[in-house]
Amino acid sequence: MEHKLVRIGSRGSELALWQAHWIRRELVRLHPRVRTSVEIIRTTGDRILDSPLSGIGEKGLFTKEIEEALLEDRIDLAVHSLKDLPTELPRGLVIGAVSMREDVRDVFIPHPSNPVRTLLDQPPGATIATGSLRRKSQLLNLRPDFRTVDLRGNLNTRLKKLDESDWAGMVLARAGVARLGWTDRVGETLSVETILPAVGQGALAVEIREGDALTAGLIRSLEHWETERATCAERALLRGLEGGCQVPIGTFGIVEREGPGEYILRLTAAVGSLDGTTIIRGKVHGDPEEAEALGSRLATALLSGGADAILRSIRPEHAAEEARPSGLADQSADRGP
Repeated sequence: MEHKLVRIGSRGSELALWQAHWIRRELVRLHPRVRTSVEIIRTTGDRILDSPLSGIGEKGLFTKEIEEALLEDRIDLAVHSLKDLPTELPRGLVIGAVSMREDVRDVFIPHPSNPVRTLLDQPPGATIATGSLRRKSQLLNLRPDFRTVDLRGNLNTRLKKLDESDWAGMVLARAGVARLGWTDRVGETLSVETILPAVGQGALAVEIREGDALTAGLIRSLEHWETERATCAERALLRGLEGGCQVPIGTFGIVEREGPGEYILRLTAAVGSLDGTTIIRGKVHGDPEEAEALGSRLATALLSGGADAILRSIRPEHAAEEARPSGLADQSADRGP
């Protein structure tokens, strides 16, 4: 192992590099004689900054080029926010490890001049920025009077846009805010009962080449079983709904200890219309070893309970939205903080 160089692929944003270097430090801690390097790879999602991601119409916006580098043996592993990783991976690639989840919840960050720190206590007609259809749907379900605006960019860019705006505030994932040390800006951490997170939110995925036993062995200790099982169920749910960044789907899986050696996986999910007027919710629970089956079962129940009609109504709308000038759209994908 002394001469092994592990090449880690990552996007170039501050948060992506934080994640890649965290994995690098863990590898060095676990395998002190292994050398590492971090290779920055620019993705489609990093290059297209003037359009809502939900209108771009391409899967793997933040992963495609990194996965190509993996397949071409230019890197040995890729570090992703799990919520960026499509549920269907390219042939020849697998998820080698899912790390312990950071706080899964969203946060409300008020404008610096806004004295009202909590989301639902904002005045009527308040403007809330979010880069997520999932958040928009749930926000409008809670407060139909809210006005939502699209927000893209890394965390520093989003904070700067907020500071220069007349918005009441913005909603982001707490994980990214905490990792970059901006929790002092948080007005409120939102419960999962208030806003369900994105699939895989707060977890890191290490993607490797199938059959690369050496790299698989090196990263095996990074795996967190409870997180892997919970997010496996979430990803199976998303796969069953045939959803992606264009669809407002929220979900939260958690593995809880029931007794000595006994665990239960609880999975909650919701599919909502873009205007928030209709949200179909559901829950399942069962053996964590049956995580994929549980996610698929909940997807089927949601579809039969009305989610199918919502999804069919949303997809044509986004096909039309793709043709609009970018400045007119007010939704984007559930990616980034």
